[in-house]
Amino acid sequence: MNPAENYILDKPEPFRSILLHLQSVVERTVPQVDLKFKYRVPFYYINGTPFCYLNQSKDYIDLGFWKGAHFTVHQEQMISEGRKVIKSLRYTSLESINDSILIDILKEAYAVRNARFYK
Repeated sequence: MNPAENYILDKPEPFRSILLHLQSVVERTVPQVDLKFKYRVPFYYINGTPFCYLNQSKDYIDLGFWKGAHFTVHQEQMISEGRKVIKSLRYTSLESINDSILIDILKEAYAVRNARFYK
């Protein structure tokens, strides 16, 4: 088992279930991703370029997107909190995950993966 998988499996509930679900949806939607352990969190890369990351912070899970500044869909769901380019989806429970929105955002993230970091 790699460190990224250990990170996910070592989290207490409900975070473990949220992370496992997100992992499943990300890997099904964007099969080109490669799960690594960078910056002490699970990080997905495509061809060596950062794509998104999973992180437990306080009482939620962040699914952060490296090139979020380029996103146009579901802006009302995205959190930036002072970050200029990284945007994230936040989840506090498994039930709070809307797979349709998540898949739309993953598809857009894939579509803008080659865009410059800044807009």
